[in-house]
Amino acid sequence: MLWLAKWLRLLIAGLDLLCFTLLMMALARLPMAWLGFYPTLFQSWCRCFIRALGVELRLHQHHQAPLPRQYILIANHPSAFEDVGIPAFFPVRNLAKAEVRNWWFVGRIAEAAGTLFVQREQKDARQAALQNMISAVLAGHSIALYPEGGCKGQRLWDKFLYGAFTVSLATGVPILPVFLHYEAQEAFEWAPNTTLLKKLWQIICAPNKVAHYHIFDPLDAKQFKDKDEYSRHTYALYLAWQQRFLE
Repeated sequence: MLWLAKWLRLLIAGLDLLCFTLLMMALARLPMAWLGFYPTLFQSWCRCFIRALGVELRLHQHHQAPLPRQYILIANHPSAFEDVGIPAFFPVRNLAKAEVRNWWFVGRIAEAAGTLFVQREQKDARQAALQNMISAVLAGHSIALYPEGGCKGQRLWDKFLYGAFTVSLATGVPILPVFLHYEAQEAFEWAPNTTLLKKLWQIICAPNKVAHYHIFDPLDAKQFKDKDEYSRHTYALYLAWQQRFLE
């Protein structure tokens, strides 16, 4: 009977998400000037999405002091789950690949929530995205991005890209490092040629749906002379956390 109760809870959560999503899609058709409330509603929708997937998301607060009012959140990026996991608990505007804008139902909602999109393969588009991030931060927003430049697998890629560090140096806003991992890594990992619906089903069927988000002390841009030093220092921290939590 336990399996029946489990799937009944998921069904109820799925129906809740369906109704919420229809509302979000309807509101997303309103003029952008009317959608000042939408990011807050988007955060609630992300939490609803997590419940529908049946994921237990655990926050680990390793930071010694309260988080600053504004920050540039960075995280490793093994799964598409972060696209709802991060904004569910942090009031941020996400940076996402341009393809997300065309994802079924998710794209329209993400765009209305203020997501910043980038065409990674085009240099001019990357530069425009960098300027958009700086503008968003100067306007008072916190933003979230993934310095690996996309989903690179269960382990860290061989370097961090400069975008987050350039924005932090240009604005003086600190970087908030978050290291995340999933206990059922294969089920959550975004692999090549994976579709969104297939990945969502794999997460729903995962044998262990516990996600860990480790939050560490912010990094002050004034401590670093340039983006290279800033990036190398931060990458070294992530390597140490990877060894601590995954190896």
